[in-house]
Amino acid sequence: MLILAIFLSAVVSYLLGSFNSSILVVRLWKHKDIRDYGSHNAGLTNTLRCFGKGPAALTLLGDLGKGIVAVLLSREICVLLGTGLTAQNDVHFIGYIAGIFAILGHVFPIFYHFKGGKGVLVGVSVFLGIDWKVFLCLIAIFIVVLAISRYVSLGSIIAAACCPVITFLFQYLQQDGLPMWYLWLNTGLAALMAAWVIWMHRTNIQRLKAGNENKFSFHKSSHS
Repeated sequence: MLILAIFLSAVVSYLLGSFNSSILVVRLWKHKDIRDYGSHNAGLTNTLRCFGKGPAALTLLGDLGKGIVAVLLSREICVLLGTGLTAQNDVHFIGYIAGIFAILGHVFPIFYHFKGGKGVLVGVSVFLGIDWKVFLCLIAIFIVVLAISRYVSLGSIIAAACCPVITFLFQYLQQDGLPMWYLWLNTGLAALMAAWVIWMHRTNIQRLKAGNENKFSFHKSSHS
């Protein structure tokens, strides 16, 4: 039953992730495809730059929401199937499974020809469902790096790189008798999520090295 619970959680989370908020919002609000504008990335930053604060705000809510919902549904699946993994002691492991597949769905959405966003917001929102303290730390790191550098991509990359370390530290400090292998398993899953997010920023890393990465601005571009 545990294998079935993991399989169902993965499928449900992938399908949730495949509902790309940026694509849906821009299509419904502006009757356009976000992937035809700006950086062609179906994500929050490109939506803000090309179509302004309104569509960006809805994209933010949508991407954060589906990561949280994926975690909650995966926990309920375990409980309903009677795997013995209750919501209380399974909040980390099954949450990471949900997060990995929600990001996968966001990046390769089955509903949009497998062309989506980079999965940063979805990945961060998963931690809001798993452990709000880790979530706050990652957001704080992102905001500090963004404020100093004004690069959204750099903030996302550094926050992702810190994710496994912060995950391990918080779980170690509040392990409540959990075996060490379980902590390392969760840390490994968090590292997998982080590595995927960083990999999706490989073109941004090249632009950062070249010095031509776009800096963050609240103003939308003129070509929308």
